[in-house]
Amino acid sequence: MPPSIDSSQLNDLTCSIADRLFIQVGNWNLYLGDAGLAKDLAIECQANFEQGANVAARNGLEAIQVKLAGGKTILPLSKLIPPNQFFDLEEILEPYCR
Repeated sequence: MPPSIDSSQLNDLTCSIADRLFIQVGNWNLYLGDAGLAKDLAIECQANFEQGANVAARNGLEAIQVKLAGGKTILPLSKLIPPNQFFDLEEILEPYCR
């Protein structure tokens, strides 16, 4: 049976993602909470908890499509975060994947 979390845990996960992960543009960091992407990422990651934190993080970051320039360009979130942020997301997800 895949691990599942209740709405309170999903809210905690969303807050952890919102405050810790960011999109990096030049020297500017836009936190996912401010960008409105934290909850979507939490939900996408939750869908893959049974496969472990690494897979949940990778699949979640690939699944979230970020519209730039009013939708003129669309990129997966994985292309917009610095590499070390992937490991931060894995660390955030680890307790939920057990």
